[in-house]
Amino acid sequence: MADPLILVTGGTGHLGRDLVARLLARGKRVRVLARLPGDDARVQWARGDLGSGEGLREALEGAHTVVHAATFSPVAQRGFMRLVDLVWSPRGVDIEGTRKLLTACQSAGVHHFVYVSIVGLDPANSFPYNRVKLAAETLVREVDLPWSIVRAEPFHYLLARLFASMRAWPWWVLPDAATQPVDTSDVAAYLAECVDDGRLGVREEIGGPEVQMLPDLAREYLAARGLQRRVFRWKVSAERARRLGFVPADGRRGTVTWHDWLATHDDEPKGRVRSRPQPAAPFSA
Repeated sequence: MADPLILVTGGTGHLGRDLVARLLARGKRVRVLARLPGDDARVQWARGDLGSGEGLREALEGAHTVVHAATFSPVAQRGFMRLVDLVWSPRGVDIEGTRKLLTACQSAGVHHFVYVSIVGLDPANSFPYNRVKLAAETLVREVDLPWSIVRAEPFHYLLARLFASMRAWPWWVLPDAATQPVDTSDVAAYLAECVDDGRLGVREEIGGPEVQMLPDLAREYLAARGLQRRVFRWKVSAERARRLGFVPADGRRGTVTWHDWLATHDDEPKGRVRSRPQPAAPFSA
């Protein structure tokens, strides 16, 4: 009898690529929902779009488990914030797309829906993207499906993208708040475990191996990149830090430190908000 089929949304993104590679290494049958499918023969490709709902029924045919890792954040793509990001974040993928996906999963009889969320979500969050993610998580919690939720800390590559966008600034003023960035490979390994054990409900949160203050992370970045910048600590209360989303994870810790990640990764090219999907490349662990 063939292994249960796992459908991954967001499978061509940073986390999704690591997750698909992990699942393939475990001998799993994997299907990836993508607007622009690739040609990796180890993967079943399903052309579809969460925003419009196109292709969801076909993508879910025969699927036992769905890992919903797709998200859309202009801030994450750009690596920096604009004024509009303080008042609005797109809902098409994270809320409307999640709603369409959940409805299609109910019709398809999916046995396990795994949702990838973020640590620190709270109705009082200051950032619109955090509120969008909380709304999507609420949809998952209320659906009549077997579900589990995994909350993760900010990813290393996103933190590096943020700092890279600040290179031209001579002074960096950063909130003196604790955070616990994590590598996508560690989150992918944990998600693969969650798929295997099939446990339901809210799972342990996952963060990196170390809890550090944001200005200290910035100084490590500058040292690793050979840059000289002045870093100033913006004192914030614990309540203000929580509203900004700076909440250490309560649970699982990854293995890749920020220092080690910086030593093995270069900065990515300057980001921009993509209107067209990027071509999918072969998956590698």
